[in-house]
Amino acid sequence: MIPANTRIELRRRVLEENDTIAERVRSTLRSRGVRSLNIAGSPGAGKTALIAAMAPHLKPHLRIAALVGDVETDHDARRLERAGIPALQIETHGACHLDAAMTHDHLERILSHRPELLIIENVGNLVCPASYDLGEDLMVALLSVTEGEDKPAKYPALFRAAHEVVLTKTDLLPHLPFDVPTFDRNLAPLRSGDRAHHTSAQTGGGVTEWVDHLLERLLQRNPLN
Repeated sequence: MIPANTRIELRRRVLEENDTIAERVRSTLRSRGVRSLNIAGSPGAGKTALIAAMAPHLKPHLRIAALVGDVETDHDARRLERAGIPALQIETHGACHLDAAMTHDHLERILSHRPELLIIENVGNLVCPASYDLGEDLMVALLSVTEGEDKPAKYPALFRAAHEVVLTKTDLLPHLPFDVPTFDRNLAPLRSGDRAHHTSAQTGGGVTEWVDHLLERLLQRNPLN
């Protein structure tokens, strides 16, 4: 059995190497005038659906493309392509998150589409993505109302690390015992009081407001001309 201090040192080295590659990714994107998002959340949280719903609101402002992480299959990338988004699938074959090296390895291919905004859909997971910088400008954490209002308290690292939090599938609220005030209370200590954006990819509710806020935030964080 590997001693605990050895495991800690190995993890530290892995994360340091990841951060080095992430800065390389970030530098490449910024030199090409590309803004970027890392969207993380559980399997089934609605990551792909939200990206597809955002596309019509983003396209008048920015050319977009997507890198899509999954353990297996290219289903989500194909779904985004059907929504008119150039997309490239990254299959991790068991890894529970994307890392900066995976992003870097696929970067030139996706940049051949000349996007102005690169959306990276992470592998479905509420734990691992919080630790791995992919070179993005903003990390967005998604939670669906079907998952329960306790998730920020149970998995705080992702919700603390994210620049924005989006609550998805809110059209289902009348049919579920999801208590929004309890969710807000669980989230507040991790977000300096910032509240989640409420969206429904199914009905389109809240998507326009979310995209407007996102565009303002991206332009503020990475003012490229």
